[in-house]
Amino acid sequence: MKTNYFFYTLFLVVMISCNQKDNKLSVEVYETSEAGNKLTQITDFVPVENAATITLNPKKTFQTITGFGGAFTESSAYLLNKLSQKNRDTIIQAYFSEEGANYSLTRTHMNSCDFSLSQYSYSPVADDVKLEHFTIKDDMDDLIPMIKDAMNASKDGFKIFASPWTAAPWMKDNNEWVGGKLLPKYYDTWALFFSKYIDAYEAEGIDIWGFTVENEPHGNGNNWESMHFTPKEMTDFVEFHLGPKLEKDGYGDKIILGYDQNREGLKEWVDEMYRSESSSKYFDGTAIHWYESTYEIFPEALQYAHDKAPEKYLIETEGCIDSEIPVWQDDAWYWKKEATDWGYDWREPENKYLHPKYAPVNRYARDIIGCLNNWVDGWVDWNMVLDTKGGPNWFENWCVAPVIVDPEKDEVYFTPLYYTMAHFSKYIRPEAKVIGLENSDKDLQVTAAQNTDGSIAVVVFNEGKTKKSFKISLGEKETLINIDAQALQTIMIATN
Repeated sequence: MKTNYFFYTLFLVVMISCNQKDNKLSVEVYETSEAGNKLTQITDFVPVENAATITLNPKKTFQTITGFGGAFTESSAYLLNKLSQKNRDTIIQAYFSEEGANYSLTRTHMNSCDFSLSQYSYSPVADDVKLEHFTIKDDMDDLIPMIKDAMNASKDGFKIFASPWTAAPWMKDNNEWVGGKLLPKYYDTWALFFSKYIDAYEAEGIDIWGFTVENEPHGNGNNWESMHFTPKEMTDFVEFHLGPKLEKDGYGDKIILGYDQNREGLKEWVDEMYRSESSSKYFDGTAIHWYESTYEIFPEALQYAHDKAPEKYLIETEGCIDSEIPVWQDDAWYWKKEATDWGYDWREPENKYLHPKYAPVNRYARDIIGCLNNWVDGWVDWNMVLDTKGGPNWFENWCVAPVIVDPEKDEVYFTPLYYTMAHFSKYIRPEAKVIGLENSDKDLQVTAAQNTDGSIAVVVFNEGKTKKSFKISLGEKETLINIDAQALQTIMIATN
Protein backbone atom coordinates (compact mmCIF):
# COMPACT_ATOMS: atom_id res chain seq x y z
CA MET A 1 0.00 0.00 0.00
CA LYS A 2 2.79 2.40 0.92
CA THR A 3 4.55 1.68 -2.39
CA ASN A 4 1.37 2.34 -4.37
CA TYR A 5 0.74 5.55 -2.43
CA PHE A 6 4.30 6.72 -3.19
CA PHE A 7 3.94 6.17 -6.92
CA TYR A 8 0.49 7.78 -6.94
CA THR A 9 1.85 10.87 -5.21
CA LEU A 10 4.80 10.99 -7.61
CA PHE A 11 2.38 10.70 -10.54
CA LEU A 12 0.34 13.67 -9.25
CA VAL A 13 3.47 15.80 -8.80
CA VAL A 14 4.63 15.01 -12.33
CA MET A 15 1.19 15.74 -13.80
CA ILE A 16 0.90 19.05 -11.96
CA SER A 17 4.40 19.98 -13.06
CA CYS A 18 3.65 19.12 -16.68
CA ASN A 19 0.39 21.03 -16.57
CA GLN A 20 2.16 24.10 -15.19
CA LYS A 21 4.81 23.79 -17.88
CA ASP A 22 2.15 23.48 -20.59
CA ASN A 23 0.48 26.65 -19.33
CA LYS A 24 3.66 28.70 -19.32
CA LEU A 25 4.09 31.07 -22.25
CA SER A 26 7.48 30.75 -23.93
CA VAL A 27 9.07 34.16 -24.49
CA GLU A 28 12.34 35.89 -25.27
CA VAL A 29 12.82 39.21 -23.49
CA TYR A 30 15.21 41.99 -24.56
CA GLU A 31 15.77 45.06 -22.39
CA THR A 32 17.38 48.48 -22.67
CA SER A 33 17.57 50.33 -19.37
CA GLU A 34 18.99 53.26 -17.47
CA ALA A 35 20.90 50.66 -15.42
CA GLY A 36 22.92 49.74 -18.51
CA ASN A 37 21.19 47.04 -20.52
CA LYS A 38 21.40 47.59 -24.27
CA LEU A 39 18.96 45.29 -26.03
CA THR A 40 20.20 42.65 -23.56
CA GLN A 41 18.37 39.32 -23.35
CA ILE A 42 16.84 38.79 -19.90
CA THR A 43 16.13 35.23 -18.74
CA ASP A 44 15.81 35.24 -14.94
CA PHE A 45 12.57 36.51 -13.41
CA VAL A 46 11.66 36.61 -9.73
CA PRO A 47 8.11 35.57 -8.77
CA VAL A 48 6.00 38.29 -7.14
CA GLU A 49 2.46 38.60 -5.88
CA ASN A 50 -0.13 40.95 -7.34
CA ALA A 51 1.68 41.42 -10.65
CA ALA A 52 -0.08 43.43 -13.34
CA THR A 53 -1.51 41.59 -16.34
CA ILE A 54 -1.10 42.30 -20.04
CA THR A 55 -3.61 40.19 -21.96
CA LEU A 56 -3.02 39.88 -25.70
CA ASN A 57 -5.82 39.52 -28.23
CA PRO A 58 -4.42 38.64 -31.70
CA LYS A 59 -7.95 38.26 -33.06
CA LYS A 60 -8.44 42.01 -32.72
CA THR A 61 -6.28 43.74 -35.31
CA PHE A 62 -5.63 47.33 -36.23
CA GLN A 63 -3.25 48.90 -38.79
CA THR A 64 -0.68 47.08 -40.92
CA ILE A 65 2.90 48.13 -40.21
CA THR A 66 4.82 49.80 -43.04
CA GLY A 67 8.14 50.00 -41.22
CA PHE A 68 10.58 51.79 -38.93
CA GLY A 69 13.82 53.56 -39.73
CA GLY A 70 15.68 56.83 -40.21
CA ALA A 71 16.73 59.36 -42.82
CA PHE A 72 19.61 59.43 -45.26
CA THR A 73 20.89 63.02 -45.15
CA GLU A 74 23.92 64.58 -46.77
CA SER A 75 25.26 65.37 -43.29
CA SER A 76 25.09 61.74 -42.17
CA ALA A 77 26.54 60.47 -45.43
CA TYR A 78 29.36 63.02 -45.34
CA LEU A 79 30.32 61.94 -41.82
CA LEU A 80 30.40 58.28 -42.82
CA ASN A 81 32.88 59.17 -45.55
CA LYS A 82 35.11 60.83 -42.93
CA LEU A 83 35.37 57.65 -40.85
CA SER A 84 37.57 54.60 -41.30
CA GLN A 85 36.08 51.84 -43.44
CA LYS A 86 35.73 49.68 -40.34
CA ASN A 87 33.65 52.23 -38.45
CA ARG A 88 31.60 53.09 -41.52
CA ASP A 89 30.74 49.42 -41.99
CA THR A 90 29.95 49.04 -38.29
CA ILE A 91 27.36 51.82 -38.46
CA ILE A 92 25.78 50.61 -41.71
CA GLN A 93 25.52 47.06 -40.38
CA ALA A 94 24.11 48.29 -37.07
CA TYR A 95 21.28 50.06 -38.84
CA PHE A 96 20.48 47.73 -41.73
CA SER A 97 21.60 44.15 -41.08
CA GLU A 98 19.42 41.43 -39.55
CA GLU A 99 21.79 41.36 -36.60
CA GLY A 100 21.35 45.11 -36.16
CA ALA A 101 18.28 47.33 -36.09
CA ASN A 102 17.15 46.00 -39.51
CA TYR A 103 15.59 49.30 -40.66
CA SER A 104 12.74 48.84 -43.12
CA LEU A 105 11.45 52.36 -43.89
CA THR A 106 13.70 55.32 -44.73
CA ARG A 107 13.60 58.90 -45.94
CA THR A 108 15.89 61.21 -47.86
CA HIS A 109 15.79 64.81 -49.05
CA MET A 110 15.38 66.11 -52.61
CA ASN A 111 17.63 69.14 -53.17
CA SER A 112 19.38 70.45 -50.07
CA CYS A 113 17.99 70.76 -46.56
CA ASP A 114 19.34 72.15 -43.30
CA PHE A 115 21.32 68.92 -42.82
CA SER A 116 23.27 69.54 -46.01
CA LEU A 117 26.71 71.04 -46.36
CA SER A 118 25.44 73.83 -48.61
CA GLN A 119 22.35 74.91 -50.55
CA TYR A 120 21.86 73.22 -53.91
CA SER A 121 19.20 72.15 -56.36
CA TYR A 122 18.93 69.44 -59.01
CA SER A 123 17.56 72.14 -61.34
CA PRO A 124 20.33 74.76 -61.22
CA VAL A 125 19.53 76.55 -64.48
CA ALA A 126 16.91 79.32 -64.23
CA ASP A 127 13.80 79.03 -66.42
CA ASP A 128 14.73 75.51 -67.46
CA VAL A 129 11.05 74.58 -67.54
CA LYS A 130 11.67 71.22 -69.22
CA LEU A 131 14.49 70.44 -66.75
CA GLU A 132 16.92 69.60 -69.50
CA HIS A 133 19.76 70.37 -67.07
CA PHE A 134 18.38 68.22 -64.21
CA THR A 135 21.27 66.60 -62.30
CA ILE A 136 21.81 64.74 -59.04
CA LYS A 137 25.57 65.32 -59.11
CA ASP A 138 25.45 66.82 -55.59
CA ASP A 139 24.26 63.46 -54.23
CA MET A 140 26.92 61.35 -55.93
CA ASP A 141 29.82 61.73 -53.49
CA ASP A 142 28.10 61.07 -50.17
CA LEU A 143 24.35 60.45 -50.19
CA ILE A 144 24.06 57.82 -52.91
CA PRO A 145 27.04 55.74 -51.67
CA MET A 146 25.46 55.62 -48.19
CA ILE A 147 22.14 54.44 -49.60
CA LYS A 148 23.87 51.78 -51.73
CA ASP A 149 25.88 50.51 -48.75
CA ALA A 150 22.65 50.26 -46.75
CA MET A 151 21.01 48.31 -49.57
CA ASN A 152 23.91 45.87 -49.61
CA ALA A 153 23.67 45.35 -45.85
CA SER A 154 19.91 44.80 -45.80
CA LYS A 155 18.73 41.24 -46.39
CA ASP A 156 15.03 42.10 -46.70
CA GLY A 157 15.52 45.52 -48.32
CA PHE A 158 13.80 48.71 -47.22
CA LYS A 159 11.45 51.33 -48.58
CA ILE A 160 12.78 54.82 -49.28
CA PHE A 161 10.68 57.94 -49.76
CA ALA A 162 11.97 61.38 -50.68
CA SER A 163 10.95 64.84 -49.49
CA PRO A 164 11.74 68.26 -50.96
CA TRP A 165 12.42 71.15 -48.59
CA THR A 166 12.17 73.66 -51.44
CA ALA A 167 12.24 74.08 -55.19
CA ALA A 168 15.11 76.09 -56.67
CA PRO A 169 14.72 79.83 -55.94
CA TRP A 170 13.93 80.60 -59.59
CA MET A 171 10.66 78.67 -59.29
CA LYS A 172 9.43 80.67 -56.27
CA ASP A 173 7.67 83.97 -55.77
CA ASN A 174 10.42 85.34 -53.47
CA ASN A 175 13.37 83.95 -55.48
CA GLU A 176 14.90 82.68 -52.21
CA TRP A 177 15.87 79.31 -50.73
CA VAL A 178 13.92 80.11 -47.57
CA GLY A 179 10.16 80.71 -47.45
CA GLY A 180 8.02 81.83 -50.35
CA LYS A 181 5.69 79.81 -52.55
CA LEU A 182 5.97 77.87 -55.76
CA LEU A 183 4.83 80.05 -58.65
CA PRO A 184 1.74 78.54 -60.34
CA LYS A 185 3.43 78.83 -63.75
CA TYR A 186 5.99 76.26 -62.54
CA TYR A 187 3.55 73.70 -61.13
CA ASP A 188 4.04 71.44 -64.14
CA THR A 189 7.81 71.89 -64.01
CA TRP A 190 7.83 70.97 -60.33
CA ALA A 191 5.74 67.87 -61.03
CA LEU A 192 8.24 66.92 -63.75
CA PHE A 193 10.99 67.36 -61.15
CA PHE A 194 9.61 64.39 -59.14
CA SER A 195 9.51 62.19 -62.23
CA LYS A 196 13.06 63.18 -63.21
CA TYR A 197 14.19 62.33 -59.69
CA ILE A 198 12.79 58.81 -59.97
CA ASP A 199 14.57 58.37 -63.31
CA ALA A 200 17.90 59.61 -61.96
CA TYR A 201 17.84 57.47 -58.84
CA GLU A 202 16.68 54.38 -60.68
CA ALA A 203 19.62 54.87 -63.04
CA GLU A 204 21.79 54.49 -59.92
CA GLY A 205 20.00 51.28 -58.96
CA ILE A 206 17.92 52.91 -56.20
CA ASP A 207 14.17 52.34 -56.25
CA ILE A 208 12.11 55.20 -54.85
CA TRP A 209 9.00 53.95 -53.02
CA GLY A 210 7.34 57.33 -52.87
CA PHE A 211 7.34 60.96 -51.76
CA THR A 212 6.04 63.47 -49.33
CA VAL A 213 4.89 66.49 -51.31
CA GLU A 214 6.69 69.09 -49.19
CA ASN A 215 8.61 69.00 -45.93
CA GLU A 216 6.86 71.26 -43.42
CA PRO A 217 4.55 73.29 -45.69
CA HIS A 218 3.87 75.74 -42.84
CA GLY A 219 7.56 76.64 -42.98
CA ASN A 220 10.15 76.60 -40.21
CA GLY A 221 10.22 80.20 -39.07
CA ASN A 222 12.10 81.26 -42.23
CA ASN A 223 15.35 79.74 -41.01
CA TRP A 224 16.43 77.19 -43.62
CA GLU A 225 15.15 75.71 -46.88
CA SER A 226 11.39 75.84 -47.03
CA MET A 227 8.45 76.40 -49.37
CA HIS A 228 4.93 77.15 -48.18
CA PHE A 229 1.68 75.49 -49.20
CA THR A 230 -1.82 75.88 -47.85
CA PRO A 231 -3.86 72.65 -47.67
CA LYS A 232 -5.75 73.70 -50.79
CA GLU A 233 -2.60 74.65 -52.72
CA MET A 234 -0.96 71.31 -51.96
CA THR A 235 -4.08 69.35 -52.81
CA ASP A 236 -4.51 71.24 -56.09
CA PHE A 237 -0.87 70.60 -56.98
CA VAL A 238 -1.22 66.87 -56.32
CA GLU A 239 -4.64 66.44 -57.95
CA PHE A 240 -3.98 68.43 -61.11
CA HIS A 241 -0.21 68.23 -61.59
CA LEU A 242 1.89 65.76 -59.57
CA GLY A 243 -0.49 62.80 -59.54
CA PRO A 244 -1.36 62.94 -63.24
CA LYS A 245 2.30 63.50 -64.21
CA LEU A 246 3.56 60.47 -62.30
CA GLU A 247 0.68 58.44 -63.74
CA LYS A 248 1.48 59.57 -67.28
CA ASP A 249 5.18 58.73 -66.88
CA GLY A 250 4.46 55.20 -65.65
CA TYR A 251 5.01 56.00 -61.98
CA GLY A 252 1.43 55.82 -60.80
CA ASP A 253 2.47 53.18 -58.25
CA LYS A 254 4.68 55.63 -56.37
CA ILE A 255 3.34 56.60 -52.96
CA ILE A 256 2.30 60.23 -52.37
CA LEU A 257 2.00 61.38 -48.76
CA GLY A 258 0.45 64.76 -48.01
CA TYR A 259 1.04 67.32 -45.26
CA ASP A 260 4.39 66.30 -43.59
CA GLN A 261 4.34 68.52 -40.51
CA ASN A 262 3.18 68.49 -36.90
CA ARG A 263 0.32 66.15 -36.09
CA GLU A 264 -1.76 68.69 -34.16
CA GLY A 265 -2.71 70.35 -37.48
CA LEU A 266 -3.95 67.17 -39.14
CA LYS A 267 -7.65 67.96 -39.40
CA GLU A 268 -7.53 70.87 -41.85
CA TRP A 269 -5.09 68.97 -44.05
CA VAL A 270 -6.84 65.62 -44.31
CA ASP A 271 -10.17 67.38 -44.82
CA GLU A 272 -8.72 69.07 -47.89
CA MET A 273 -6.59 66.18 -49.16
CA TYR A 274 -9.58 63.83 -49.12
CA ARG A 275 -12.11 66.45 -50.21
CA SER A 276 -13.24 64.42 -53.22
CA GLU A 277 -12.72 61.12 -54.97
CA SER A 278 -10.53 62.79 -57.59
CA SER A 279 -8.15 64.26 -55.00
CA SER A 280 -8.14 61.19 -52.74
CA LYS A 281 -7.08 58.90 -55.59
CA TYR A 282 -3.63 60.52 -55.71
CA PHE A 283 -2.95 60.72 -51.96
CA ASP A 284 -1.81 57.40 -50.54
CA GLY A 285 -1.63 58.75 -47.02
CA THR A 286 -0.52 61.43 -44.61
CA ALA A 287 2.91 62.27 -43.21
CA ILE A 288 3.37 63.75 -39.74
CA HIS A 289 6.12 65.11 -37.45
CA TRP A 290 6.33 65.21 -33.64
CA TYR A 291 7.64 68.73 -32.99
CA GLU A 292 4.37 70.22 -31.76
CA SER A 293 5.11 68.89 -28.28
CA THR A 294 7.85 67.18 -26.31
CA TYR A 295 5.48 64.54 -24.97
CA GLU A 296 1.90 64.97 -26.24
CA ILE A 297 0.80 62.33 -28.78
CA PHE A 298 -2.35 64.18 -29.99
CA PRO A 299 -4.38 60.96 -30.17
CA GLU A 300 -7.57 62.78 -31.19
CA ALA A 301 -5.85 64.21 -34.27
CA LEU A 302 -4.43 60.80 -35.21
CA GLN A 303 -7.81 59.16 -34.72
CA TYR A 304 -9.45 61.84 -36.88
CA ALA A 305 -6.94 61.32 -39.70
CA HIS A 306 -7.48 57.57 -39.58
CA ASP A 307 -11.26 57.88 -39.58
CA LYS A 308 -11.09 60.26 -42.54
CA ALA A 309 -9.18 57.74 -44.66
CA PRO A 310 -8.87 54.39 -42.84
CA GLU A 311 -7.32 52.63 -45.82
CA LYS A 312 -4.51 55.19 -46.23
CA TYR A 313 -1.02 55.37 -44.72
CA LEU A 314 -0.40 57.44 -41.59
CA ILE A 315 3.36 57.72 -41.20
CA GLU A 316 5.53 59.61 -38.74
CA THR A 317 8.20 60.84 -41.17
CA GLU A 318 10.46 62.88 -38.89
CA GLY A 319 11.34 63.23 -35.22
CA CYS A 320 14.51 64.00 -33.30
CA ILE A 321 15.79 65.67 -30.15
CA ASP A 322 16.24 69.19 -31.49
CA SER A 323 17.78 72.38 -30.08
CA GLU A 324 20.38 70.27 -28.29
CA ILE A 325 24.05 69.52 -28.83
CA PRO A 326 24.50 65.74 -28.38
CA VAL A 327 25.97 64.57 -25.10
CA TRP A 328 29.02 62.47 -25.89
CA GLN A 329 29.51 59.00 -24.37
CA ASP A 330 27.24 59.64 -21.38
CA ASP A 331 24.34 57.17 -21.49
CA ALA A 332 22.86 58.59 -18.29
CA TRP A 333 21.98 61.92 -19.94
CA TYR A 334 19.67 60.20 -22.40
CA TRP A 335 17.60 58.84 -19.50
CA LYS A 336 17.36 62.12 -17.56
CA LYS A 337 14.87 64.94 -18.00
CA GLU A 338 17.46 67.41 -19.22
CA ALA A 339 16.74 67.65 -22.94
CA THR A 340 14.81 70.57 -24.37
CA ASP A 341 13.24 71.17 -27.76
CA TRP A 342 12.74 74.28 -29.86
CA GLY A 343 9.54 75.17 -28.04
CA TYR A 344 11.20 75.26 -24.64
CA ASP A 345 12.96 78.46 -25.71
CA TRP A 346 10.90 79.86 -28.56
CA ARG A 347 7.25 78.81 -28.21
CA GLU A 348 4.64 81.45 -27.38
CA PRO A 349 3.94 81.56 -23.62
CA GLU A 350 0.47 80.01 -23.79
CA ASN A 351 1.90 76.89 -25.49
CA LYS A 352 5.07 76.50 -23.42
CA TYR A 353 3.39 73.74 -21.41
CA LEU A 354 3.71 71.48 -24.46
CA HIS A 355 7.51 71.67 -24.29
CA PRO A 356 8.88 70.70 -20.87
CA LYS A 357 12.29 69.15 -20.38
CA TYR A 358 11.95 65.46 -21.12
CA ALA A 359 14.37 62.52 -21.23
CA PRO A 360 15.33 61.64 -24.83
CA VAL A 361 14.77 57.88 -24.44
CA ASN A 362 11.42 58.54 -22.80
CA ARG A 363 10.39 60.79 -25.64
CA TYR A 364 11.18 58.21 -28.32
CA ALA A 365 9.63 55.26 -26.47
CA ARG A 366 6.52 57.18 -25.41
CA ASP A 367 5.95 58.60 -28.88
CA ILE A 368 6.42 55.40 -30.86
CA ILE A 369 4.19 53.39 -28.53
CA GLY A 370 1.58 56.16 -28.51
CA CYS A 371 1.66 56.37 -32.30
CA LEU A 372 1.27 52.62 -32.76
CA ASN A 373 -1.70 52.67 -30.39
CA ASN A 374 -3.32 55.41 -32.49
CA TRP A 375 -3.22 54.05 -36.05
CA VAL A 376 0.27 55.21 -37.14
CA ASP A 377 1.80 52.50 -39.34
CA GLY A 378 5.36 53.77 -39.83
CA TRP A 379 7.83 55.76 -37.72
CA VAL A 380 10.96 57.35 -39.23
CA ASP A 381 13.69 59.02 -37.19
CA TRP A 382 15.65 61.97 -38.59
CA ASN A 383 19.46 61.88 -39.13
CA MET A 384 21.09 58.49 -38.60
CA VAL A 385 24.52 59.96 -37.85
CA LEU A 386 25.65 63.37 -36.54
CA ASP A 387 28.87 64.73 -35.09
CA THR A 388 29.61 65.88 -31.54
CA LYS A 389 28.22 69.35 -32.33
CA GLY A 390 24.93 67.99 -33.66
CA GLY A 391 25.77 68.68 -37.28
CA PRO A 392 27.11 69.38 -39.81
CA ASN A 393 24.28 71.79 -40.53
CA TRP A 394 24.80 74.90 -42.64
CA PHE A 395 22.29 76.83 -40.49
CA GLU A 396 23.76 75.48 -37.22
CA ASN A 397 20.41 73.90 -36.37
CA TRP A 398 21.96 71.36 -34.01
CA CYS A 399 20.15 68.09 -33.27
CA VAL A 400 20.77 64.69 -31.71
CA ALA A 401 21.00 61.41 -33.65
CA PRO A 402 21.04 57.81 -32.37
CA VAL A 403 24.66 57.47 -33.51
CA ILE A 404 27.19 60.23 -32.79
CA VAL A 405 30.69 60.26 -34.28
CA ASP A 406 33.91 62.18 -33.84
CA PRO A 407 35.39 62.12 -37.34
CA GLU A 408 38.67 63.68 -36.23
CA LYS A 409 39.32 60.86 -33.75
CA ASP A 410 37.47 58.22 -35.79
CA GLU A 411 35.25 57.37 -32.81
CA VAL A 412 31.64 56.15 -32.76
CA TYR A 413 29.08 56.40 -29.94
CA PHE A 414 25.86 54.39 -30.08
CA THR A 415 23.54 56.36 -27.83
CA PRO A 416 20.62 54.72 -25.98
CA LEU A 417 18.39 56.15 -28.72
CA TYR A 418 19.84 53.65 -31.18
CA TYR A 419 18.76 50.74 -28.98
CA THR A 420 15.37 52.38 -28.40
CA MET A 421 14.72 52.48 -32.15
CA ALA A 422 15.90 48.87 -32.52
CA HIS A 423 13.32 47.65 -29.98
CA PHE A 424 10.72 48.41 -32.64
CA SER A 425 12.47 48.14 -36.01
CA LYS A 426 14.21 44.84 -35.31
CA TYR A 427 11.21 42.96 -33.96
CA ILE A 428 8.11 44.53 -35.54
CA ARG A 429 8.52 43.84 -39.23
CA PRO A 430 6.72 45.20 -42.30
CA GLU A 431 3.20 43.80 -42.81
CA ALA A 432 2.82 43.02 -39.09
CA LYS A 433 -0.60 43.80 -37.63
CA VAL A 434 -1.00 45.85 -34.46
CA ILE A 435 -3.15 43.72 -32.15
CA GLY A 436 -5.49 44.34 -29.25
CA LEU A 437 -4.44 44.09 -25.62
CA GLU A 438 -5.62 44.88 -22.13
CA ASN A 439 -3.13 46.33 -19.63
CA SER A 440 -4.00 46.51 -15.93
CA ASP A 441 -1.12 48.87 -15.05
CA LYS A 442 -1.70 52.40 -16.34
CA ASP A 443 1.93 53.28 -15.55
CA LEU A 444 3.23 50.77 -18.09
CA GLN A 445 3.15 51.91 -21.72
CA VAL A 446 2.46 48.91 -23.97
CA THR A 447 1.89 48.06 -27.62
CA ALA A 448 1.92 44.78 -29.52
CA ALA A 449 2.01 43.54 -33.10
CA GLN A 450 1.87 40.14 -34.79
CA ASN A 451 4.36 39.50 -37.59
CA THR A 452 3.56 37.57 -40.74
CA ASP A 453 5.47 34.54 -39.39
CA GLY A 454 3.02 34.40 -36.48
CA SER A 455 5.41 35.75 -33.86
CA ILE A 456 4.14 38.49 -31.55
CA ALA A 457 6.28 41.43 -30.43
CA VAL A 458 5.15 43.17 -27.24
CA VAL A 459 6.94 46.42 -26.38
CA VAL A 460 6.69 47.60 -22.76
CA PHE A 461 8.08 50.86 -21.39
CA ASN A 462 8.45 51.45 -17.65
CA GLU A 463 9.07 55.16 -17.37
CA GLY A 464 8.91 55.04 -13.58
CA LYS A 465 11.72 54.96 -11.05
CA THR A 466 10.75 51.60 -9.51
CA LYS A 467 10.90 48.06 -10.85
CA LYS A 468 7.66 46.45 -11.93
CA SER A 469 6.34 42.99 -12.69
CA PHE A 470 3.58 41.84 -15.01
CA LYS A 471 2.16 38.69 -16.50
CA ILE A 472 1.91 38.35 -20.26
CA SER A 473 -1.19 36.33 -21.07
CA LEU A 474 -2.02 34.75 -24.42
CA GLY A 475 -4.92 32.34 -24.57
CA GLU A 476 -4.52 29.79 -21.79
CA LYS A 477 -0.84 30.52 -21.31
CA GLU A 478 0.98 33.19 -19.36
CA THR A 479 4.39 34.04 -17.98
CA LEU A 480 5.72 36.44 -15.37
CA ILE A 481 8.21 39.13 -16.37
CA ASN A 482 10.12 41.68 -14.29
CA ILE A 483 11.04 45.02 -15.86
CA ASP A 484 13.66 47.34 -14.43
CA ALA A 485 13.03 50.96 -13.52
CA GLN A 486 13.47 53.28 -16.52
CA ALA A 487 13.52 50.39 -18.96
CA LEU A 488 12.18 49.40 -22.37
CA GLN A 489 11.51 45.76 -23.18
CA THR A 490 10.59 43.87 -26.32
CA ILE A 491 9.02 40.49 -25.55
CA MET A 492 8.98 38.04 -28.45
CA ILE A 493 6.43 35.23 -28.46
CA ALA A 494 6.63 32.42 -31.02
CA THR A 495 3.09 31.19 -31.67
CA ASN A 496 3.87 28.45 -34.22
